[in-house]
Amino acid sequence: MNSERIQALARNITEKDTVVDIGCDHGYLSIFLKQNNICKKVYASDISEQALSYARKNIKKYNMNIETFISDGFNNIPVYFDTAVIAGMGTSTILKIISHKNTPNKLVLASNNEYYRLRKSLNKMGYKIVDEQAILENNHYYIILLCIKGKQQLNKIDLKFGISNNDAYYKYLLNKNKELMKKVPFTKRIKLYFDCLILKKLIERK
Repeated sequence: MNSERIQALARNITEKDTVVDIGCDHGYLSIFLKQNNICKKVYASDISEQALSYARKNIKKYNMNIETFISDGFNNIPVYFDTAVIAGMGTSTILKIISHKNTPNKLVLASNNEYYRLRKSLNKMGYKIVDEQAILENNHYYIILLCIKGKQQLNKIDLKFGISNNDAYYKYLLNKNKELMKKVPFTKRIKLYFDCLILKKLIERK
C-alpha cells in the first residue's frame, strides 16, 4: 500500500473526518486510513457482495476493524459520515452518485475521464474545488479533487486544465496534444493548437 495515489487521496482526509469510501474496490484506502489513524472513522462500501468481497478479504488480512456496506453509492449507508471518497470511476458514475440527497459536505474525487465535465458539473451542483492534485503513478496521471459545498465559478482554462499547477502534468498534456495534432484533421488541429498555446503559458507563468 505504498501507492502514491492512495497516499494522495489520504492527504485530503483529516482526523476530524468520518469517511465512507464509495466503491472501495480492494479496500486499500480504507485500510491505509485506519492503519495510520488518519481519520475519526472510516467505512468501506461497494455495489455488490462480489465487489465488496475483495475489500473484506484484505480487511481481514490486515486485521482491521472496518465496517463494510453493500451499497449503490449512498443509497444504503446506514451510518453517519461527513466525508466521501469516490475514486476509480468515470465522471458519469461519479455525478450520478453525488446527485443523491445524502451527499456530504466534503468530497474527495478521482475520476478516470471527462475532467472538464466533472469540474463544471461540480460548480453547478454547488461544490467548490479547493484543491487539485495531478499524481503520476505507473506512467499514468490521476487527477484528485478536494471539494466542499460552496460557490465557485472556474474560468474556461481552469475547467479544462485544472488548478493543480503541476507543470509536469501540463507538459504531459502539451506533448499529448502535439502528438494528436499529427493525427487529426486540420479542423481539429486548430483547437489543439490553441490548447497548446494555453498550456505553454501555464508552464511559463512563473
